Amino acid sequence: MPAEPSIFDRDLDRNAANSAALTPLGFLRRAAAVYPDKLAVVHGASRFSYRRMEERCRRLAGALAARGVGKGDTVAALAPNIPPLLEAHYGVPMTGGVLNALNTRLDAATIAFILEHGGAKVLIADREFSEVVEAALARLERKPLVIDIDDPEGEGGSLRGESEYEAFLAGADPAFPPVLPEDEWDAICLNYTSGTTGNPKGVVYHHRGAYLNAIGNLVAFGLTPKAVYLWTLPMFHCNGWTYTWAVTAAAGTHVCLRRVDPALIYPLIRDEGVTHMCGAPIVLNMLIHAPDEVKLAFEQTVEIVTGGAAPPGAVIEAMEAQGFRVIHMYGLTECYGPATLCAWQDDWGGLDLQARSARMARQGVSLLTLEQATVRDPETLAPLPADGETLGEIMLRGNTVMKGYLKNPAATAAAFAGGWFHTGDLAVLHPDGYIEVKDRAKDVIISGGENISSLEIEEILYRHPKVLEAAVVARPDETWGESPCAFVTLKDGQEAEGEEIIAFCKENMARFKAPRTVIFGPLPKTSTGKIQKFLLRDKAKGLS
Repeated sequence: MPAEPSIFDRDLDRNAANSAALTPLGFLRRAAAVYPDKLAVVHGASRFSYRRMEERCRRLAGALAARGVGKGDTVAALAPNIPPLLEAHYGVPMTGGVLNALNTRLDAATIAFILEHGGAKVLIADREFSEVVEAALARLERKPLVIDIDDPEGEGGSLRGESEYEAFLAGADPAFPPVLPEDEWDAICLNYTSGTTGNPKGVVYHHRGAYLNAIGNLVAFGLTPKAVYLWTLPMFHCNGWTYTWAVTAAAGTHVCLRRVDPALIYPLIRDEGVTHMCGAPIVLNMLIHAPDEVKLAFEQTVEIVTGGAAPPGAVIEAMEAQGFRVIHMYGLTECYGPATLCAWQDDWGGLDLQARSARMARQGVSLLTLEQATVRDPETLAPLPADGETLGEIMLRGNTVMKGYLKNPAATAAAFAGGWFHTGDLAVLHPDGYIEVKDRAKDVIISGGENISSLEIEEILYRHPKVLEAAVVARPDETWGESPCAFVTLKDGQEAEGEEIIAFCKENMARFKAPRTVIFGPLPKTSTGKIQKFLLRDKAKGLS
């Protein structure tokens, strides 16, 4: 016989009064209701209140709905960090549709693949990208409706769409009633992975995950209505690590930025009173090494979250000296951006700079809204000891992990094998419970039977006074199987020989771990600032 229901379940049912699907759309509704006249968006000479931002998003939704966009339809957007892309994060899901924010550095063939694979019904594109858009559309049999953005802060390109964005909004209803999700598991966004081999994979986000990850970021970053957030992180990258929604949840101010340039960033920090920003380590490096005449002084401390590879200690130290406080987060596209946070501990304040920065560069502990981040044996899934030495794979579990890969059940099943999301990142778990990434599984260098972490070598290279950027990969070696090969970009005006760099490494780490080869020159990067190690590995193989 079935068990009798608990007294706490009997006659106590879900209904409209006590249950609603979690969705970040509610953040904008609340901000506009509570702070209608508060500054929501800054973009050049344009300034929008939250009341106006909500009206514009509703107009976008109404205009899209009038063109047939509804539940489950994809709307793609190709634009820099400007108001229309921010508005698309609300206006598109207000129709029940799914936003596909496109990487602005993709080539026409990849954009065409994504538009076709994701089934884009509409493409909203900034005129700066008109040439690549035209080339991408030429590859498609079924072409989406194209809406042009004619941004007054932009330059170049041409208008080739069926309508211009502002005109598209002008005729729509500013009170359009949003279509809220019936189920918080409904898709809200579609993002594509970098696709270093083969076609990129489409990562599907749901309303629940977007809502929770935004709240997790709001708490971790300390966002309040006084927050002024500068958009140095691309909004297309994991939907701006969900800060497109988190800043609005806090009723903070979004400061838009078309181009990441220290000459633009420092004046905005000073003049707009920027308090928070995000960026890959390359952005930190760019700010550190900007010309002195560009580095305008500002009174406030700016909180800056960085992700990707751990920022070298030297970078953290240099940023602190310039008025920034670095917070390290870790995550992937598949987990809405940040999943872990290197949470500050009070006793770190008593450490010297180098020891403190070493603690701060770890990937840390799970965000408040992630169920679990752990290090496990990649084969058996067994938990590993928190000894700071035993190497395993970072695995995640919780509501802020993707629904899966669009139209790719095999890849989805592999990613979720054993009930965990497999990140592919190798790490150790320290006695204090903090995770520290040692390498991507494919980036570990196996030399003479010894595992060498490329990140460990890179940490040393960044401490060399002449080095601006560095990346280390494996090079085939007849004697050792593999040996470390360092690719190094020197600071402006600096010169160095490979022997000098190798000697510096040998002085500061176990000699067998030091690179045997050093190649000087610029490093290939993705649009989000990640160094493309697969290209460097190919180049290293060609040296043998």
